[in-house]
Formats: sequence, structure tokens, C-alpha cells
Amino acid sequence: MQSFTEENYLKIIYHLSQNTDEAVQTNAIAEKMQTKAASVTDMIKKLADKQLIDYKKYQGVKLTPTGKSAAINIVRKHRLWEVFLVEKLNFKWDEVHDIAEDLEHIQSVELIERLDEFLAFPKSDPHGDPIPDKNGQFDSIPFTKLNKLKPGEQGLIMGVSEHSSIFLKHLEKLGLTLGKKLIIEEITDFDGSVELMLEEKRISVSREVAKHILIKL
Repeated sequence: MQSFTEENYLKIIYHLSQNTDEAVQTNAIAEKMQTKAASVTDMIKKLADKQLIDYKKYQGVKLTPTGKSAAINIVRKHRLWEVFLVEKLNFKWDEVHDIAEDLEHIQSVELIERLDEFLAFPKSDPHGDPIPDKNGQFDSIPFTKLNKLKPGEQGLIMGVSEHSSIFLKHLEKLGLTLGKKLIIEEITDFDGSVELMLEEKRISVSREVAKHILIKL
């Protein structure tokens, strides 16, 4: 069994290692954990002793199969709790991350299985992120970033890649929430901002915002 801090490290390493085969560097972990590199090194040694990661000095770290399984389980619990908080307790999608950060450390396997069943086995969380099943398998959810679309193309908002509260509140203010249909009207050459139609309302979003909105065509 891992401590809360160990679980947080495993989750961070997992997220940093997605979409790359390269080892995760200690400085990147330190930045995400908002701590000193020396503290990261101490924790890495503990995780390596538990055979949860492979660590080579100056080369970074990789999750072992056991460590990856543990990390995915934490991710699963986090995302299931986010669904519960939004669907059953009426929290907004920008309010649930920090609460789920606490709830993800609950160890009861039976509780999480019953929670999954109670929620009718959701495939994604309130931000559109896929939820792994109890075997750690993810359903593939194809998407295109909004800033990659061209004028005339349309699709449904199916997720976001930025989860900060300030970003989610901004999207909600604009009406850019999950399941909304949009059509690209124009892309400004000067700054890459995107003009789009959202349910008969024309709005503009910056390129920085657009690159974090995930669209199902």
C-alpha cells in the first residue's frame, strides 16, 4: 500500500509519461509537485525500493508495470469521484478537482466498484477525460483540438485538456461546455483567434483557449 504522497507521485509520473516513451525527468516532477528536486529524488528512491518505478540517476524514471497499474487505479478513482460530485451532488465542473484529489486516496476496492456501478459505468469524467475500467483499460475517444479545425468544419465539445478552475469558469461563461455543437466561422490570421457559431450565437476565442478544447467531429 502506498502513502498519499507516494500515490500523488505515481499519478504525476503517469501523466508526464503519457504520449512519450522517454523517461520522466526529476525537474519535471518537481515542477508539477511544486517542490524541490532534492525532495523528489528522496521520494523516487522510496518508489524504486518498492519496485513501483525504474530509476537511473541522471536519466529519469519510468513506471514499472506494478507502478503503472497503481497510477491508473488512482486516476480511475479520481475521475469516478468527479462524475459523482457533478452528477449526484450538483457541483460544477470547475469545483470538483480538489475534492476528488482527497477522495482518490480511499483504499476500499468494494466502494469504488459499487460507485462505478451506481454511476452506470461512465466512460468519461466531467471534463471529457476517459475513465479506465477495473482492469485498467481505457476506451479510445477520438478528438481534434479546436484550433486545428478549419472554417466550415463542425463538431461537438467532448473534453478539455486544461483543468484549472479559472479556465473552466471562462468556458462556462462563454457556454463552451461538454456536448455543445459548434461551427467554425473564421480563423484570424493575425493571432489565430477563432470565430465560431455556438447554438446561433457567434463568439470568439483566443488560440490559447482553442488549443485546449477537444472536439468530436
